[in-house]
Amino acid sequence: MAGLRERTRRAVQAELAAVALELFTARGFDEVTVDDIARAAGVSKRSFFRYFPAKEDAVFGAVEIMSDDIASQIAGRPTDEDPWESLRLVLREWAARIDAESQALRVIESTPVLRARLHQKREELRAQIAEALAARTGLDAFTVDLLTSAAATALDCAAREWFRTGSDRTELVDVAFTRLRPACATP
Repeated sequence: MAGLRERTRRAVQAELAAVALELFTARGFDEVTVDDIARAAGVSKRSFFRYFPAKEDAVFGAVEIMSDDIASQIAGRPTDEDPWESLRLVLREWAARIDAESQALRVIESTPVLRARLHQKREELRAQIAEALAARTGLDAFTVDLLTSAAATALDCAAREWFRTGSDRTELVDVAFTRLRPACATP
């Protein structure tokens, strides 16, 4: 039952985030109120706050769901798989999905308060991935921190190149991971 309840919660949260993002894109983040989002989604303001503590968090709703999914996928990779390869394969798959979230990225980039929150959310995501990688591989905390930080840097560089050129994001992730492969990646 808890599994169904959690899936339902995540679905409603994702729907609220999508409605909020549409409004933010159309009218600008600062011009949209929680009342506007709730009304457009057909829920009460109180219901909105059950899913998000603040309006800013609605932009990151998909990021939180994505964090859980990425950590689960990392944890589920074969135990004999190279940790860097695990990170590359899982994050490469997510890079394609992130393309679909480019609308959210544009809203974030155009709103200073959201850019600051993005850094916080990304660090939470990196910590969650590091925990899953450490549990799966048994690597020490320092090595896991190096690997996840390097993976984040590879993703950042691929994203910047994608914004500049519009090249295929998954190919850019592959190139970044290949060029940046740390010496500690192979146990």
